Amino acid sequence: MATLLYRLGRTAFRRRRLVTLLWAVILGAVGVGAATAPSSSDDGTSFMPGIEAQKAFDLIGERFPGSAADGADAQIVFVAPDGEKVTATGHRAVIDTFVEEAASEPQVAGAVSPFTAKAVSEDGSTAYATVNFKVAAGDLTDADKSAIEKAIDQVRDSGLTVEVGGSALAEQASAGGSAESIGIVLAAVVLLITFGSLAAAGLPLLTAVIGVGVSMASITALGSTFGLSLTTGTLATMLGLAVGIDYALFVVSRYREERAQGHEPREAAALATGTAGSAVVFAGLTVIIALAGLSVVGVPMLTKMGLCAAGAVVVAVLIALTLVPALLGMWPNAVLSRAVRKRGVPTVRSDNRGTRWARFVLRRPVTVLVACVVGLGALALPATRLELGMPGAESKPVSSTERRAYDALAAGFGAGFNGPLTVVADVRGADDPKAAVARITKAIKDTEGVVSVSAARFNPAGDTALFSAVPATGPNDEHTKDLVRTIRAERAGLEKDTGATFEVTGSTAMNIDVAQALQDALVPYLAVIIILALLLLLVVFRSLLVPVKAAFGFLLSVLAALGAVVAVFQWGWGAGLLGVEQPGPIMSLMPIFLVGIVFGLAMDYEVFLVARMREAYVHGDPAPEAVVSGFRHSARVVVAAAVIMIAVFSGFIGAGEAMIKTIGFGLAVAVLFDAFVVRMALVPAVLALLGDKAWWLPRWLDGLLPRVDVEGSGLTTVTAPDAAAANGATAPQEPARI
Repeated sequence: MATLLYRLGRTAFRRRRLVTLLWAVILGAVGVGAATAPSSSDDGTSFMPGIEAQKAFDLIGERFPGSAADGADAQIVFVAPDGEKVTATGHRAVIDTFVEEAASEPQVAGAVSPFTAKAVSEDGSTAYATVNFKVAAGDLTDADKSAIEKAIDQVRDSGLTVEVGGSALAEQASAGGSAESIGIVLAAVVLLITFGSLAAAGLPLLTAVIGVGVSMASITALGSTFGLSLTTGTLATMLGLAVGIDYALFVVSRYREERAQGHEPREAAALATGTAGSAVVFAGLTVIIALAGLSVVGVPMLTKMGLCAAGAVVVAVLIALTLVPALLGMWPNAVLSRAVRKRGVPTVRSDNRGTRWARFVLRRPVTVLVACVVGLGALALPATRLELGMPGAESKPVSSTERRAYDALAAGFGAGFNGPLTVVADVRGADDPKAAVARITKAIKDTEGVVSVSAARFNPAGDTALFSAVPATGPNDEHTKDLVRTIRAERAGLEKDTGATFEVTGSTAMNIDVAQALQDALVPYLAVIIILALLLLLVVFRSLLVPVKAAFGFLLSVLAALGAVVAVFQWGWGAGLLGVEQPGPIMSLMPIFLVGIVFGLAMDYEVFLVARMREAYVHGDPAPEAVVSGFRHSARVVVAAAVIMIAVFSGFIGAGEAMIKTIGFGLAVAVLFDAFVVRMALVPAVLALLGDKAWWLPRWLDGLLPRVDVEGSGLTTVTAPDAAAANGATAPQEPARI
């Protein structure tokens, strides 16, 4: 591996103009593809095939043709001024006029007056009208929306307060805002402090931005084909930017180190690619495994997010191995520090702080280990109270009309009104379909916790009926979840009595089913990626205990991160500082997605840090000195890389999209815990206690495992020309450029 990458880096340095041109052509080609591609929209695939709520949703679309089960909807909420009622003659006339105008729009499938549908609160202060569209929200044009919005404004002019819920007219929150810009600025500051050179700081930023540009343009170009969303692209940007900077940072840092050892520029670039590049390959591979592994969970959206982000990581790795050494060839001396360029002779700069910290941990390994485990364990405690759900309008800012519509409906009709259960009854096996549906309706209405049940509506074929049940509690209340389970438990008896069966769906039931399915999938997914990573790290480090220690540290950091997420987003500790309007259940996708990404990033730092320790140990250092050597060469760069990642992820906390905000916070604190507590403290403490045993591998297993040479021990056979040049032979020298 190291020899192959050494030659790749040497070739990229020598043919730097060609390599740079190829990446420019790639960026231009995908940019043209993105500019000419049709607009992306949801491909309409099932959110999570196999769960009852999804099967019921699909059945509605099949049995009720033209009902547009996946069509957009707008829930228009009318609130009368204090002391008045919406049933007053003037208000009623305005509302009926609005419904007539809305129903006449070409993309509207139907609109029903609240006075016809009995959608008026008992005190007469609130009413609502539901407008159903023929197409999904993403397919509505500005003209379609503006016609409805104009009619709404006319109602407001009459004195009624009007708020709008539903998907059709929802305010589009920014998925990332200025997150990318904030992350890049903070990363630039960290790189400048780390390297002391504008060129050295700018090169990782430049290559990372190019990588993100290639990735995002590719996603945009393929968006309409594969149904890739804005959220998918934002997550790919988040990870592509973070790992792109980090991977380039490690190659540039190793290049500077090799130059300080006296190697000429081309040889230094080749050695940096062969050694640090090997670590980049395996670190990137662990991230890719974790992200691609999300496809086994069974959620199409999660699969798209994982694969797109994995693609962004692949691009980042390729750029670090090819474009970075090519740009080093363009400016071989510019990335060196100003002091080194002034002296003219590079000198080795040892990281005294990293060395002192490593020796401190080696003197007190038990104390440090216990402090790390106890501290992270305490932070992980809130994770035991994790509640999963899909926060909706109630989690939006009170400044949004969706949130105000939610609150108005809850005040006028009860908390459960915002989360009605949709029941679809299949009566093909019933002798008397209407009687069977009446029996099912009555049984559900009599269930404790159900406030009301609507009249059943049959499809044209008469073999399927549809009705809704309003629970007494809100969508994310535990009592609502229990109610759904109770209704489903009644199914077997009702099917036996009537010959008909039914399924429960709707947003509330869907959220419950998705949360349960993802919770069930979390442990198997975690086991799969840990086993794969253990095998990969076994090959990289040729040790049994180092991979086990890496997995243990990851579990501590990810559980502590989940605990922090629960404390902030579910319990509300410091929620106001992060712009969290309403604490509530953690989004169902969050834990499994966090586990996958954090696992990959945790293995990044493990590979970068421990690979230098392994390199020192293989080259003859005693086990304790190998730990010190690893910190001397890598601690400063690993800390810089971690700070950059934290900065990039923290920028996404300001996103308007709840899932992006939560993931940004979770990743930021996870990197904080993993890099500064696990890798910088727990890892050296464990290695100090293990000593030489840390690098032990049974002889029979050593013979079975392939040799990948991450530490670069095989490079001594291919660097002879450079050694000869150092001893006075006529090896070609690269001209120094500033």
